[in-house]
Amino acid sequence: MVTQRLVQIREVTEKDLSTILSIEYKCFKDPYPLSLLNRLRVMHPDGFLVAEADGKVVGYVIVVIKWGATGHIMAIGVDPIYRRQQIGSTLIKHAMDRLRAKGAKLVRLEVRKSNIGAQQFYLKLGFNRMEEIPYYYEDGETAIAMERSIED
Repeated sequence: MVTQRLVQIREVTEKDLSTILSIEYKCFKDPYPLSLLNRLRVMHPDGFLVAEADGKVVGYVIVVIKWGATGHIMAIGVDPIYRRQQIGSTLIKHAMDRLRAKGAKLVRLEVRKSNIGAQQFYLKLGFNRMEEIPYYYEDGETAIAMERSIED
């Protein structure tokens, strides 16, 4: 049985970065380094959101506006012990609200071709597979580009 937790979404602070780095290492083969996370925090503070549950940061999302009216989900991660509790969905919803408020009409992301679970998660949120991008990741793996409208 999945426990429903009270989750708060807020903008990232510098104090959150070590926890976010820990989540990166739990979630990804090629985690963002702390220096990049800090640069993104400084450059895009309103697009770098964290989820708090049980008094601690358990997930995050980083979004930016690119290419005019297109939002880009650069990263999303949820601590594995907090998955399947709507935290990722809640982060995406808040991120899309932020992007919509800035004029974005479309949201795009890339996901590893081998990460079927993440692709299914995004499909449930209304994203569509658009194209494959060969050699996208540092280890040479192909990415699947996905996008969805946020004008709905």
